[in-house]
Amino acid sequence: MSRLPSKAEILEWIAENPTRNSKRDIARAFGIKGADRIDLKRLLKELEEEGHLQKRKKTYRDPDKLPPVAVLQVLPPDEDGDLFAHPLEWHGASPEPKVLMVMKPTDKALGTGDRILARLTEVKGELWQYEGRLIRRIGRNPVRILGVFRKTAEGGRIKPVDRGADKEWRVSARDTNGARDGELVEAELAGPKGRMGLPAARIIDRLGDPSAPKAVSLIAIHQHAIPDAFPDEVIAEADAATPAGPEGRTDLTGLPLVTIDPADARDHDDAVWAQPDDDPKNEGGHILWVAIADVAHYVRPGSALDAEARKRGNSTYFPDRVVPMLPDRLSGDLCSLHEGVPRACIAARIRIDAKGRRIGQKFIRGYMKSAASLTYTEVQAARDGDPGERTAPLMGDVIDPLYAAYEALKKARAARQPLELDLPERKIVLSDDGKVTSIAIRERLDAHRLIEEFMVLANVAAAEELISRRQPLLFRVHEEPSPEKLDALREVAQASGLTLAKGRVLKTQYLNELLAQARETDFAELISITTLRSMTQAYYSRENLGHFGLALRAYAHFTSPIRRYADLVVHRGLIRAHRWGDDGLSDEEIVRLDDTAVHISETERRSMAAERDTTDRYLAAYLSERVGNEFTGRVAGVARFGAFVKLDETGADGLIPVRTLGREYFEFDPDRPALVGVDSGFTLALGQRVTVRLSEAVPVTGGLLLELLSVEDKAPPAGGSRRGQRKGKGKGKGGRGKGGRGGGRRSVSRKRK
Repeated sequence: MSRLPSKAEILEWIAENPTRNSKRDIARAFGIKGADRIDLKRLLKELEEEGHLQKRKKTYRDPDKLPPVAVLQVLPPDEDGDLFAHPLEWHGASPEPKVLMVMKPTDKALGTGDRILARLTEVKGELWQYEGRLIRRIGRNPVRILGVFRKTAEGGRIKPVDRGADKEWRVSARDTNGARDGELVEAELAGPKGRMGLPAARIIDRLGDPSAPKAVSLIAIHQHAIPDAFPDEVIAEADAATPAGPEGRTDLTGLPLVTIDPADARDHDDAVWAQPDDDPKNEGGHILWVAIADVAHYVRPGSALDAEARKRGNSTYFPDRVVPMLPDRLSGDLCSLHEGVPRACIAARIRIDAKGRRIGQKFIRGYMKSAASLTYTEVQAARDGDPGERTAPLMGDVIDPLYAAYEALKKARAARQPLELDLPERKIVLSDDGKVTSIAIRERLDAHRLIEEFMVLANVAAAEELISRRQPLLFRVHEEPSPEKLDALREVAQASGLTLAKGRVLKTQYLNELLAQARETDFAELISITTLRSMTQAYYSRENLGHFGLALRAYAHFTSPIRRYADLVVHRGLIRAHRWGDDGLSDEEIVRLDDTAVHISETERRSMAAERDTTDRYLAAYLSERVGNEFTGRVAGVARFGAFVKLDETGADGLIPVRTLGREYFEFDPDRPALVGVDSGFTLALGQRVTVRLSEAVPVTGGLLLELLSVEDKAPPAGGSRRGQRKGKGKGKGGRGKGGRGGGRRSVSRKRK
């Protein structure tokens, strides 16, 4: 057993190691392993309560500032040649800070992707928050790109598919790896690059024709390093699995549980049923059943299946394919609640009163048989008076009781006031050969909302069950917006003629009032999008910090263990808490719950980015045949380099580059935000209605370039002198001072010594 350090030793070590201050780092430094970590956690908690430490997520330091010495990763030089870096760890509520590297003549040159140890100084009044001085370079991640290879006499060049990378890479003849002209390739940096030259690259993988139908999602999978091939041992474990039997389980086969999913659902991991509560003490109440596939029975801690599921973190969904968390033998077969097939499940029996309030719950490890696999549209049609052959026999015992329970849950939701964002969801419709045929708005039915409310209720019940049993778990956390983001939302609301009151303790109710004001105006979608952007990103945590958006004190993910590892952890927690078997949450898993939370939060963000990039590329491919056409839209974002417009018809985002707005200089006002012509006063601001012409659509990058035709039905000015740039006009907030290259930005050369 290792010796536990004293509190003084812990504080001394943290002071000497400001960049390594997580519980995991402290445990490693003192050689603390296994169950001894529980005692370390107790010591850190005591230091926190005594005021010696402040904890933010998993680190002990001031949460909204970087330490004086930090590990950074170097970013590509900006358009002015300045070198910035970002912290590898940031746990503050405010946006990640930007660090300007101030280099000495004797410092070694830094390249994109370098990991460095730097001494930081906080600065005020700049577009960056810190200035950093190099201590030493501590490592390097190989810089990789995905691009289209173009053959030349000397070897070739690669045009990156990432729209943020406009510089080509050169490939020598010995480093082409046999790539053919026009192929999609993955390459890594193969040598230094000069300021005027192109970076040298080495092709490490050939991916085929970039215009092929499957290339769109393939690019995203590769670009975001999403594992899409299961190792042989994982497939072998899945193939060896056999259906779970009824032994040791509660028989639920007599309950008419049904699955309700989209028509194109790839799996069925949840089934529901409701009935009136016959308890006279709960008049008008209901009993709700939510049964979830028992994935934990098949995916055991320590197995190859478990390691791969944790590595992936979640399934990733694209318009033409899914990259699953589990092999198809499990996700599409043994863990899918197919109609009429006996399946193992973990079920929640939840009692609610007439106002939809949860008044009791019981969790069961059961054995069920789905009475029907239904779709949202057929359930809604049945409810609306047009039952089909499959739904007609289920009206009295299944569908009507489900909607009766939903009506009660709606009352509880209205009282709770979760954030009521109802943005239109666009669906990309593909032909059999993978081409985009249309962009459709997904219809939102009461059947969708019914299932959502049932799932939220079951997730809350799972969290409360594990809390009451003092069982460790992973919470789904959504913190409230930062004051800065709320101020930005308030600015947009005021510019739209709406109000968001200031000076009150923030509640979702107040945001809902703003959304209600906007609902019948032209600004409805803008306010919804801006409200969504003001939200912090949800994540997983061992600590219960509540869910702001849902207005819930405790929330966990329980209902989708086929596609989310977090849900599998919660299932194992329930198994351990109820002593249902030896496949519950293990001691080793409990020790590394913090690491698991961070990892699966990152894999979720990775999947979201990949899915978003794929959508952008499909939209660009769809619009590439309409270059030159005019479209209407609304300014959805403004930056120094231009304005982003969300097109009404497709929801695609395109860029109006500032260089195309005329000959005069445009100042960037970050407070509105807006671009303002220094001569004409012409303003392009967030929320304005615009008409644009599509000037370029690049499917391989997903980029759209637009030409501004009118703003609020008024044409922009024809030109200008650009004298604002030559004479330093507009010096001050958001403008360029004399000799400057950016809004409020001073020359870096004056800072270097």
